[in-house]
Amino acid sequence: MDVFEMVSQAREAMTVRRVYGDPYEKEGVTIIPAAKVRGGADAGGGKDNKRGSGVGYRIDATPVGAYVIKEGKVKWKPAFNLNRAILGGQTVAVVALLVVRSLVRARAGEHGERLFRRWFGR
Repeated sequence: MDVFEMVSQAREAMTVRRVYGDPYEKEGVTIIPAAKVRGGADAGGGKDNKRGSGVGYRIDATPVGAYVIKEGKVKWKPAFNLNRAILGGQTVAVVALLVVRSLVRARAGEHGERLFRRWFGR
């Protein structure tokens, strides 16, 4: 497979059909799923074809939501990413603990240091 054929296949794979899935209808409601699609391609080769060559591409699709069509009205329903929500909660918790630690140290001075050592074992 040559480079031009691989690039052509990558281009065909990253079409609108990847972003907007096939619509489906049930009980008078039409749903059109949507995704964020990213991709890239790369190729490399040896000098004078002595070391070989290679071509590759990657496509990454993440659901972002769906358009819901009911009674002639279109509504956007975003997808909920549970992993992102959990990571966000963990980040907020770590930042909150660091702020509390700084406030305890700054507010109480020497007494705060003793409390901090008692609570956190340092």
